[in-house]
Amino acid sequence: MRSAVVAGTAVSLALLVSGCGGEGKSDDGKGKDAPKASASATSAPAPAAKALSAAELDKLIVEKGDLKGYQVAKAHGDDVVPASEVTTDKAPCAPIAHAMSFISPGSPAASVQRKVLEEPKKDATASPEEALLVGLGVRVTAVTLGSYDGQGAQDAFASVKKAGGECAGGFTVIHGAERTKVTKVAPESVTAGEEAVAFTVTSELEGRPFASKVVVFRQGNTLASFSTISFASGGVKALPKDVVDAQAAKLG
Repeated sequence: MRSAVVAGTAVSLALLVSGCGGEGKSDDGKGKDAPKASASATSAPAPAAKALSAAELDKLIVEKGDLKGYQVAKAHGDDVVPASEVTTDKAPCAPIAHAMSFISPGSPAASVQRKVLEEPKKDATASPEEALLVGLGVRVTAVTLGSYDGQGAQDAFASVKKAGGECAGGFTVIHGAERTKVTKVAPESVTAGEEAVAFTVTSELEGRPFASKVVVFRQGNTLASFSTISFASGGVKALPKDVVDAQAAKLG
C-alpha cells in the first residue's frame, strides 16, 4: 500500500475575520452626539488559526460507520513515511507526490491517515479467477487529514493547485530506490470543503499507462488528501466521490 500511494502506480500498491465598528451612544442616549469609534479600537485581526492535534483529527477522519460498502483501517507504520523521503525531480511537483503518499502537503502540525477499501461485489456464480479479477479491480483510497497553524492550510492547498498546472507534463517520484515516472497530470472537476482540486495522474506501470486519482480539499485549517488506485485495466476511472463526500460531511 505504501509503495502504491507513494507512486500511485507501484505493483505493491482560517479564514480571516475582521470586526466592524459602529457609532456609539453618549451618556444621554443620543447616538448623534457620540464620537465614532476608531478603527483600531473596534477592529482587530482574527487570531491565528490553531492546529488540531492528532487525537482531534482522529475523531474527524472517516471511519467504517461513515461509509457503506467500504472497509476502513488505520494506516500501518510502514505505510507512512516522512515527507523528506518522497521527493521529485521537479521541486514544484512535490505537493502532488505527497498528496499521493499518505503525506499532508506543506508543514502540518499534525496528521492522521486511513486506508479505505471498496468492498468487491459478491457473485456466487463467479469462478475463483473471476472473483480474483473483481478483487483486483476494487478501488483503494489513501485518506490523510493534516491540520495547520496560521495560514499553513491555505498555503499548502495553493501549492497543490499550482503543481497541477506546472506539472501537467509529468515528473518523476523518487522514494528510496524506487523511481516512478508520472507522464501526465490532468485536472478533474470536484466540489468539497471551502476549496478543492482534483487530478487524474497517469503513470507508467510495466510500460503501460496507469491512472490514479488525487483529490485535495481545504476546510478551515484542515487539509484532506485522497489518493485512489486500482489494478483494474488502466487504473482508476472515477474520483472517489463517496469517500470525499463522507469526509467533507464529517469536517462540516
